[in-house]
Amino acid sequence: MKNEAVYAILIAFFLNIVISPFAIPLLHKLKFGQNVRDDGPNSHLKKAGTPTMGGIIILASIIITTLFFVVGNREVQTVLFVTVGFGVIGFLDDYIKVVKKRSLGLTPMQKIIAQLIVTCIFAYLLSSYVGLDTAIIIPFTGGKTWDMGLIFWPFLVFVVLAVVNAVNLTDGVDGLASSVTVLVATFFAAVAMSIQSAAVPIAAATVGSLLGFLLFNSYPAKVFMGDTGSLALGGFVVAIAFVLKMPLFILIVGIIYVAENVSVILQVAYFKRTKKRLFRMAPIHHHFELGGWPETKVVTIFSIITAIMCLVGLIAL
Repeated sequence: MKNEAVYAILIAFFLNIVISPFAIPLLHKLKFGQNVRDDGPNSHLKKAGTPTMGGIIILASIIITTLFFVVGNREVQTVLFVTVGFGVIGFLDDYIKVVKKRSLGLTPMQKIIAQLIVTCIFAYLLSSYVGLDTAIIIPFTGGKTWDMGLIFWPFLVFVVLAVVNAVNLTDGVDGLASSVTVLVATFFAAVAMSIQSAAVPIAAATVGSLLGFLLFNSYPAKVFMGDTGSLALGGFVVAIAFVLKMPLFILIVGIIYVAENVSVILQVAYFKRTKKRLFRMAPIHHHFELGGWPETKVVTIFSIITAIMCLVGLIAL
């Protein structure tokens, strides 16, 4: 099990650093450049034109790596399906934005329908293919579980959609989503190894892929992951959490995702009520940027918080 994890990390890492030098110039040549919000921080204006859709690189390295471990491994197959499924949705959204020059990409209705389709298939796979029941582990109880029964299914749909879109919101600063998610993936890989879960290879492959991607995505980013990457990573996080019966742990180790999502909800609700802004800008990483934090400080602080909360997650387990 330990060897599998090490091999998966190394293979995915080296695949990423081999693919990226070829993929990034190609994305640039195809003019798959980033569109920057006019109402965002002024420091982001210089990012316009930086190649996006780099999530293709992340997905490619994860997919190729897991091919070595996927045969007969239903847990890996299921997590890979969700990761790729949401990645495809993100790719379509990016393609429409960048290539078709339509700023909104997929319509909100198209996005929600596509995400629900992937989520429903995931629910089926989890139950009928992997064979898991409706029990989940409760944090800080010494491993006790709660059998949710029928309410497990609407709970799953809510959590999947919330987490996937929260990870998507986190991708707004060079290296932020990659740095936070590599720590979250490391947490789930460590837990999977400790309980000898069959899902170890894909968790480890995600760690390796993101470590490689960070070489090109950290400030100043040479490539952005786009929705292709952020939605795929959101799919990975929520899928591995459910396969390990640990969706409630996302509230702990994914505290940054939660904060990003909640900041947007509060901003919208507060503005509708008062016509004033609660934060300088949402998601909350932009609030700190507009308050004077450089991007590197935002990434560093958010990563430290995630690392600490991952340790808390181990205690909670």
